[in-house]
Amino acid sequence: MRQFHLALCLAAVAALLASPIAAQIRLQPVGTYATGLFDASAAEIAAYDPEKKRLFSTNTGGASVDAIDISNPAAPRLLFAISVLPYGLQPNGVAVRQGVVAAAVQNQVKTDPGSVVFFDTEGRFLKSVTVGALPDMLTFTPDGRKVLVANEGEPNSLYTIDPEGSVSIIDISGGIPNLTQDRVTTAHFRAFTRSNIDSKIRIYGPNATVAQDLEPEYITVSADSRLAFVTLEENNAIGVLDINAGAFTRLMALGFKDHRLAGNALDASDMDGGINITTWPVFGMYQPDTIASYTFAGSTFLVTGNEGDERDYAGFSENVRVRNQRLDPTAFPNAASLQLDSALGRLTVTKALGDTDGDGDYDQLFVPGGRSFSIWTERGELVFDSGDQLERIIAQANPAEFNSDFDRNGSFDQRSDNRGPEPEGVAVGQVGDRTYAFIGIERMGGVMAYDITNPFLARFVQYVNNRNFAGNPRDGTAGDLGPEGVLFIRAEDSPDGRTLVVLSNEVSGTVTIYAVTPAPPLPPRGRRAGP
Repeated sequence: MRQFHLALCLAAVAALLASPIAAQIRLQPVGTYATGLFDASAAEIAAYDPEKKRLFSTNTGGASVDAIDISNPAAPRLLFAISVLPYGLQPNGVAVRQGVVAAAVQNQVKTDPGSVVFFDTEGRFLKSVTVGALPDMLTFTPDGRKVLVANEGEPNSLYTIDPEGSVSIIDISGGIPNLTQDRVTTAHFRAFTRSNIDSKIRIYGPNATVAQDLEPEYITVSADSRLAFVTLEENNAIGVLDINAGAFTRLMALGFKDHRLAGNALDASDMDGGINITTWPVFGMYQPDTIASYTFAGSTFLVTGNEGDERDYAGFSENVRVRNQRLDPTAFPNAASLQLDSALGRLTVTKALGDTDGDGDYDQLFVPGGRSFSIWTERGELVFDSGDQLERIIAQANPAEFNSDFDRNGSFDQRSDNRGPEPEGVAVGQVGDRTYAFIGIERMGGVMAYDITNPFLARFVQYVNNRNFAGNPRDGTAGDLGPEGVLFIRAEDSPDGRTLVVLSNEVSGTVTIYAVTPAPPLPPRGRRAGP
């Protein structure tokens, strides 16, 4: 392990010395498609077909996959909608490859098995197969031979039914017309028990086995199509899937972020009278939603958007504010001042973690999400985390709207007590000889670009937000709200020869296309978390 880590360090230094800082990029919105549906998850995830120059966008509110013509990125327009009602309740994910559209469709009963439904790019039905409960994100492997779908397996609201989480592997190498149910392999977590996994992996659902408790959220696949890396958001972990074997081989605990340390500060209160990004005696659970991957120095690196999520059901909720926690007097001798609303009192933490000695009070405090994005090795070693940069960038860019919520304007600071800006969607792509990560900021809105060419020396490039804080969200004049999915389109695949980034905004129901253009060089910025 040490030799592997040292080799990566040396490769990072060599790459830095060998290449001067290149000209950076700038993103600018060039066109928007609006569904006209507010707060209906009408634009969550988009996939792109380069042959037809079309986006395929999940529309939960319309129970459809919408085909959007972007042959002119400045004037995207709806071509047709593919209804998923014959196959289930709603589309949760979509992917496109070589004329085939794959949609993950949730069952009418959330805890029952769902489906992956295949269409051609004209919306004609091809095939359907059954997969696990609550299929969410899905993707084609780079070699095009398989489709992988994350079956989240969430419980029902009373937490009396809790399906197992899994990933279904659909072998399409024989062609979609020949696809049958026996070409579907489902990778479960039944081989894992509390005794053979890292104790930092959160297994805490009522009466849940490990297999029931793990909830796959998002998938990225290695360039050689051998391994898949699957985020387990609520569990604060990543699963490693051997695709050919159809089995999970490892679970990687992501650990915790120490918000006591400089560079890991956060604004913890929505009632502190302003922007107050400072260190506090709490720990962050990274809890990534989206994950992407790329190669550096011959090794695979994983990029995560550390949104954070908690279980909050009628039958079980882990949410509690710090002011309502009983804090251990030894661990927190200043508990009275910490529990003021202007300090940590309003901060949402989990009550499922932190009572280390089992005496009924809390010795540590854990908050959902990292308020950051991270880069990891394929073995789960953290090499970069953006620390408190995202909140500080937002504070500088939009101080009057800092940590706003995604469905209301005039909501300054209202997300500070709960996950802050919520970085969620992540896309990775190459522009020229540089590699960039594009991170969607769900609550505040907009997208951040980071140069991650060297994963050990990632640096901020730009933050752009197509939100109108003077507008009315409900009548469609507030611009883009609640980015969920981020999509990168290479220049060689795009309609007009420019690199594009597409944001799907679930609250405003809009899909906005950004053009990526060169910009003058920037000085290096960013905090290194690594060798």
